[in-house]
Parts: sequence; C-alpha cells; structure tokens
Amino acid sequence: MFARTDRLLLRPSWSEDAPALAQAIGDEAIVRNLATAPWPYGARDAQALVAAKRRADETSLLVFRRTRGAAQLIGGVGLGRGPDGETEIGFWISRPHWGLGYATEAAAAMVALARDSLRLKRLAASHFLDNPASGRVLEKIGFRTSDIIEPRYSAGRGGAAPAKLYTLAFAAEPAEAQPASAQERMIAA
Repeated sequence: MFARTDRLLLRPSWSEDAPALAQAIGDEAIVRNLATAPWPYGARDAQALVAAKRRADETSLLVFRRTRGAAQLIGGVGLGRGPDGETEIGFWISRPHWGLGYATEAAAAMVALARDSLRLKRLAASHFLDNPASGRVLEKIGFRTSDIIEPRYSAGRGGAAPAKLYTLAFAAEPAEAQPASAQERMIAA
C-alpha cells in the first residue's frame, strides 16, 4: 500500500530503510509518545520494525518528504489494534519537521487509505495528555474526542500514562438508487 500527497510519499518499509529509521525516530521526545517503540531506540529496533510481518488492516508506512533528490524519511503512520481490539491510527514525525503540517498530511492520507482501500467503517485514536499536538492533528482530520481519558501503555515510557481517546466514523455509503415506479416515471416525463 502506497500513498502520495502534495509533499509526502507514504510507503512500506524496506530493509535498507533501517538506518534512516533509527536516526529519525531515535529521539526520546518522539518515542515516549508511541505505544510500542522502546527507549532507547536503536538499529536493532529499526531492523525488527522493517522486518515485521503485518496483517493488511495493521498497515505501517514510513513517511518520506518528497524532494528534488532522494526522498527524506521524516516519520511513520500506521494502523494497529488498540487495547480494546479496535483499529487505531498512530503517527510520528521527526523533531526537525514538527510544526510544518506533515503529521496532519500523513495521517489524513492514512485515513483515506483506511476508508477507501481497506473499507473500514471506523477508526480510533488516542494521544497522551502531555502531547496535545497529536490531539490537534486528530481533530484537524475529523476525529472527535470521546472525552474519555484512560491509561495507555508506552514502551518508551516504560509504563502507562493518561491518554485521551478519539473516534472517527466514516459516513455510510449512499443507498443504491431504487428504480422509479411507473407513476414516478410518468410524473418526471
């Protein structure tokens, strides 16, 4: 699964991405806001991530900033199972690229993939309370807060921290148009 936006390319990870991944994500300020990434995050962790096999509805894509030369790895976005079994979106952007709208752009592209390609009916998300920027990203792309705060585990923190929960329900597909009755056809004529 691939996606392209005005500024980004989202694609699965390849083994040769591991060194750049370790460098981009190897920042405690990033890892502490993720569920499964350990701290410290090193080359072995990056190699394990790029080698991991996933189900189709647990997609993990790297986020590359498109340039005139080689694309630059700046983050990741993915779908996984949350603690309650719902499909959740998660994302991260490397610190030099914070505040430039890349998280919003990448997360919106993943939402479109979830809706249009995977045909999911709903997504969940959460953010740790001490990371309100992720909450703003979620709201920008249509998620609504449930106003529920509960502890969520972070491997980078080594424990649970309070997190705010969000949901996004996709609009139901319009019902197929029913053929007009004979009387309706006559009126329309």
